[in-house]
Amino acid sequence: MADTSDFKNGLIIKFKNDLYTITEFQHVKPGKGGAFVRTTLKSLRTGRVLDNTFRSGESVDVVRVERRKYQYLYRDGEFLVCMDNDTYEQINVPEILFGDGVNFLKESEEVEILFNGEEIINVEIPVFVKLKVVSTEPGFKGDTATGALKPATLETGVSVNVPLFVNTDDMLKIDTRTGGYVERVK
Repeated sequence: MADTSDFKNGLIIKFKNDLYTITEFQHVKPGKGGAFVRTTLKSLRTGRVLDNTFRSGESVDVVRVERRKYQYLYRDGEFLVCMDNDTYEQINVPEILFGDGVNFLKESEEVEILFNGEEIINVEIPVFVKLKVVSTEPGFKGDTATGALKPATLETGVSVNVPLFVNTDDMLKIDTRTGGYVERVK
């Protein structure tokens, strides 16, 4: 059993019959009354974020989570098939655990799967991926001054808004959290 002095960002705790990760915490010692810890918690199952206050020294259930690297192979209905990089064992992971960033995953991309025992509780995909532009309207010289955007279809089939100077066959760096264009890469 741990208490609030063990809090750190990324710690996974069991709270209200669900698993939450601590995204932010702050120890507060008011001038009057007892100290407390103000936290921001994110549910691993639903992604819901909530704020909660714990009394200083209050006991919490810390969940031991094992992280394993897997390689995303292919989509199979509502599941994505991933392979363990060490044992070559393949598992089916529900697509919903990947979140919105699943649209930016290429086959053979490496992901990190979080296990609580043998139960898969979450999947972490790379924050940035490099994807090739399959089709977009041609850009013209001098189009960079206005800051306007145009749609571009990437190799995974998803469409993102990009600056006017981006052309077909360019490699782009995409943020999987927001689904936004970051920069053009070589």
